[in-house]
Amino acid sequence: MTDPRPDFMPDPAFLDGSTAAADWPLSHVRLQRDGRFPWLILIPRRAGLVELEDLTAVERTLLAEETVRAGRIVRALGAGRGRPVEKLNVAALGNVTRQLHQHVVGRRADDGLWPDPVWGRGAPHPLDEAGLRRDVEIVRAG
Repeated sequence: MTDPRPDFMPDPAFLDGSTAAADWPLSHVRLQRDGRFPWLILIPRRAGLVELEDLTAVERTLLAEETVRAGRIVRALGAGRGRPVEKLNVAALGNVTRQLHQHVVGRRADDGLWPDPVWGRGAPHPLDEAGLRRDVEIVRAG
């Protein structure tokens, strides 16, 4: 696997709606600050990545493993908020932000947007400071 390059930076579009929560072997992990959904974003820490094919085979395997890890943490986030996750949505869209990234979102049949996608739908419900601290700690512990 190629080591993450020092010139990696998350696209500025991620900075407004999410908080840096952890760095894993491949991915920079961001917590989406939308209280409606437990939601992580994994951004492989290499500059210039756009598509999955830009990763090596080993890195694609690692991203898959980190996605599974993120799913477990998203379930823990939902439980910590008192709203257990019923379904995980995983997607790498890239229509707004070209930088390769993967969303892992916890969904419930009563989440207000079910069964529709969450992207660009409705106004986010900002997490308060205590909720944000709790969620970041859950991510770091996972």
